[in-house]
Amino acid sequence: MPHSLVYHMVRQKKKKKLQLFDSQHFADMLSLLRENKLHFQRGQSWDASPGSALRFSQEHVLALRFTARAENMVSLCLALLSSLPLLWFLRGGHAMPDPARRDLLMREEMSRQTGGLLALTAAEQKLDARLRQLKEQEMSAARFLPAVHFFRAKPLIEKSSIFKLLQKMPKGAALHIHSSSLVDVEWLVKNVTYRPHCYVCFTWDNSVRFLFSDRQPFPRWDCFYWQLLETLRAKTGDCTEFDNGLIQHLTLFTEDPEGEYPNQDVVWEKFEKAFVAAAGLVTHAPVLRDYYYQGLEELHKDNIMYLEVRSGLSKTYELDGTVHDKSWTLSLFQEVTEKFRKDHPDFLGAQIIISVHRALSVSEVRAAVKEAIQLKRDFPDVVAGFDLVGRENVGRSLWDFREALSLPAELGASLPYFFHAGETDDEGTDVDQNILDALLFNTSRIGHGYALPHHPLAKELSRNRNIAVELCPISNQVLMLISDLRNHPAAVLMSEGHPMVVSSDDPSLFGTSGLSYDFYEAFVGIGGLKANLGTLKELAVNSIRYSSLPAHLQNAGLHMWQNKWDTFISDNS
Repeated sequence: MPHSLVYHMVRQKKKKKLQLFDSQHFADMLSLLRENKLHFQRGQSWDASPGSALRFSQEHVLALRFTARAENMVSLCLALLSSLPLLWFLRGGHAMPDPARRDLLMREEMSRQTGGLLALTAAEQKLDARLRQLKEQEMSAARFLPAVHFFRAKPLIEKSSIFKLLQKMPKGAALHIHSSSLVDVEWLVKNVTYRPHCYVCFTWDNSVRFLFSDRQPFPRWDCFYWQLLETLRAKTGDCTEFDNGLIQHLTLFTEDPEGEYPNQDVVWEKFEKAFVAAAGLVTHAPVLRDYYYQGLEELHKDNIMYLEVRSGLSKTYELDGTVHDKSWTLSLFQEVTEKFRKDHPDFLGAQIIISVHRALSVSEVRAAVKEAIQLKRDFPDVVAGFDLVGRENVGRSLWDFREALSLPAELGASLPYFFHAGETDDEGTDVDQNILDALLFNTSRIGHGYALPHHPLAKELSRNRNIAVELCPISNQVLMLISDLRNHPAAVLMSEGHPMVVSSDDPSLFGTSGLSYDFYEAFVGIGGLKANLGTLKELAVNSIRYSSLPAHLQNAGLHMWQNKWDTFISDNS
């Protein structure tokens, strides 16, 4: 049976002629389609004339859909050609299947998962066998930790032999972390709140505000009575209990997560409050300098060598009330990063993804995009791009901001997008379309992408265009998109080898640090027994490959990472 050829009917000179096409023909066709699509995407701009934005956007959608369908047809032919040997093995009646056929299918399926095509060295295979044994033990335990709420599972995870190995593993880059939750809250409370001139105010909605000032702060709408924190702490008589109370305002961590957070609305309300509470501490200029350095230190300690952090670049203030603009803050970030690299030569660096809240108006987002374009020009090595943050379910959709987000194309400017998209379980709503809209705006990566497996076209487009999903498993569980991580939609993406990286989103709010906790949940819970050392290796490499680093720094980073990986393997195999 011929399995390398398919028959295709074509008309030539008004006669039907049978023509043979092999897999190379279809590979060439697929390459040409993708080249034409890329040319279309890069060459087109949004029509800025009045009333034409929607019409052009619809044409853009249709063009992309037509190209995607053509790609799918050719890809199907290629898949058929590659699968025909398998189909040949599967032919037959109801007789006992041949074990060789079964082994072939199993190997083929395993090869498609994340890391499935990587060839492991003898030393890597030895460590892989050890990891599998450890994973089998954890999966057969009475409580499977990825199925337990992280706040309850954390102390048990820290005792896991797999987790301890993951802490040692070089993990590459952290590509999805928010600046306000970069540093452990214990450092904020036990270091920053003990500094002179720190005032605190307890608000009517059971939250707190902090402010550094060289004089008694004036009352404001949300804070009528400011108290010097040093004096208040001394009056309590129990500094430890007082500090623990402050920590509770700055994190979601609790011993009773199900009771304290009965639904998404409640947990998101506390989540947003914690960001606001921390703002007065981390935007004080002397604190911000130390804060950035401490954040890089915590990442480096967890064997992370590069960071892309989302930041709103809130106005930074001095003790006398002087306020600095965003350019000053970016200069500070650049200065601290360079100092950290000098102190730690194995650290590649850090960049900022400028972020604004999706609750803003279209005009406000347009102004923010315009400002981000200029900041990208002024700080090309610091600003990676732009994003919209905040809860998707209650905020505006990306399509609502289409006029603002089309501004870079209108101006012929460069501003890469890194959109949060698909961080929702509201299937079929306008917000659920953020996944496809993010791709229409040529997002460089997809933040969370929880809903992506429910969008076959978007999944295919993102895969073909090599757009990675930023997987943040603990965040998805704590914010109540999923309870048992074995059921996380990313299990489908991982089994298909979809471009993916692992990150931690808001580590300080969840009681984590670095990426090891999220790697554990992804490797043990989402990946299951199929995920192996090759999976971990590819996820780490992906974090550098899909970063915003220029090609030469990516290559240098991969070389540096490989050396660290080889040492890790030799020390633990």
